[in-house]
Amino acid sequence: MASRKGLGGEGSAAAAAAPHVLAVDDSSVDRAVIAGILRRSQFRVTAVDSGKRALELLGSEPNVSMIITDYCMPEMTGYELLKKVKESSRLKEIPVVIMSSENVPTRINRCLEEGAEDFLLKPVHPADVSRLCSRVLR
Repeated sequence: MASRKGLGGEGSAAAAAAPHVLAVDDSSVDRAVIAGILRRSQFRVTAVDSGKRALELLGSEPNVSMIITDYCMPEMTGYELLKKVKESSRLKEIPVVIMSSENVPTRINRCLEEGAEDFLLKPVHPADVSRLCSRVLR
């Protein structure tokens, strides 16, 4: 079975059918890593560097299937982004996954209680993403 790597041109119909994941991380390296893993798993990915930019994009892009966000970011944390998404009648059904390099049980529990689908510890591995996506994006 052939697959198209491109997200434009003749592959755009296939790309449009792929689930759209919004990746949010202030670290350009971490953003590139998670976007690469998601793209290799055949997802359409938009990567932004802040919670504020994520909310702007969500305001203009109606077809986001999942949000995966870093917890620790300046201006707006991943937790604050999660709360804003879950408080919005238009956005609250979008699954949100939080990532962090810090394994802090109280932080993890707080995010899950607020409505996060999952909490991933960095570094994120392809197996984490495939397990998560098969569960969240059924």
